[in-house]
Amino acid sequence: MLNHATHDKLLNLKLIGMARGWELQAADPGFASLSFDERLGLLVDAEVTEQANRRLATRLKTAQLRQSATLEDMNWRSARGIDRSAVMALADGEWIRRYQNVLVTGPTGAGKSYLACALGHSACRNGFTVRYWRLPRLWDEFYLARLENRWGRFLASLSRFDLLILDDLGMCAMTDQSRQDLLELLDDRYDRRATIIVSQIPFANWHEAIGEPTMADAILDRLVHTSHKIMMKGDSMRKTTKNNTMSATVTENA
Repeated sequence: MLNHATHDKLLNLKLIGMARGWELQAADPGFASLSFDERLGLLVDAEVTEQANRRLATRLKTAQLRQSATLEDMNWRSARGIDRSAVMALADGEWIRRYQNVLVTGPTGAGKSYLACALGHSACRNGFTVRYWRLPRLWDEFYLARLENRWGRFLASLSRFDLLILDDLGMCAMTDQSRQDLLELLDDRYDRRATIIVSQIPFANWHEAIGEPTMADAILDRLVHTSHKIMMKGDSMRKTTKNNTMSATVTENA
């Protein structure tokens, strides 16, 4: 029988997992055969799981990942040049603990952002703090932060994330200010935090895409050392999905 006073106390203490476990045990006579220690152990396990799930949900919300992606849902069968074993080796997050970077390149629609978000999701599950930004929007946010006299605080907040995902490098031309902002950000994170950079531009052309040679040298110097490079290829996954959908529609209407 459920002791409502005890149940309410658990809820007031925000021990939601234990409260739900208590309800489950009260509703199932089979638990009566277990010892006190066994039943208490199940309640503690339920609370540990509940708190872990809440922390994960908070990390994922903070991360603001562009896509709900996981490594388990990756399409490994497409001819995209992905070394599955190399990517899965990143799943445990050891590279984040070592403050290493991941650089992802490939054509439009190859799945670069999906892979980056999947690595971000994996990092959240491993207990790391993560934040995703498209670089064009990050430049706008840096601009607003300067106008509102909070540039330093904003930069410091970005530097605290265990993993920062910067998507669409080279999507728009970089200005002197955006180059300076990127250099300051990467300098703060160098050998202290991990970063993922995603770009349609091949690695060999990054120096040119960044622009001013001295700044490009400084930025790339903080990125390429101890980095994992993933070069994707193949047709757009969006185009493939669209074609498959159209084929299915034609078949149904035939």
